[in-house]
Amino acid sequence: MGAGPKAGAGAGPGGEAHEDQLFAALANATRREVLRLLRERGPQPVQALADHFAMRRPSLSEHLKVLREAGLVSEERAGRQRIYRLEAAPLADVQDWLHPYERFWRDSLKGLGDLLDRMPDDAET
Repeated sequence: MGAGPKAGAGAGPGGEAHEDQLFAALANATRREVLRLLRERGPQPVQALADHFAMRRPSLSEHLKVLREAGLVSEERAGRQRIYRLEAAPLADVQDWLHPYERFWRDSLKGLGDLLDRMPDDAET
């Protein structure tokens, strides 16, 4: 096991390995664009997705495989076509992971705002 924190990180199904897989999948701009297309346009066949990218279909298939293994998309066969669908549930894990950092920055900025409110304005001097 890694030396990372025990509480929070890796607490969900699959643990830290799943989090690593999820963040690795999201780290790539092409994969994020695939997710955006699926979110905005709904389920898409591979060819419809491939039409949006300047890459060969086997390269896109590798990206889809990474997204599938991370649980971010699902694949359904319809005849000879493979239809991909966004599976947004794993994104809740990302949100859960980011929440403490959001709270940290919100509290830090509130503290800065409080400090600035206590400082005299230059216009008054």
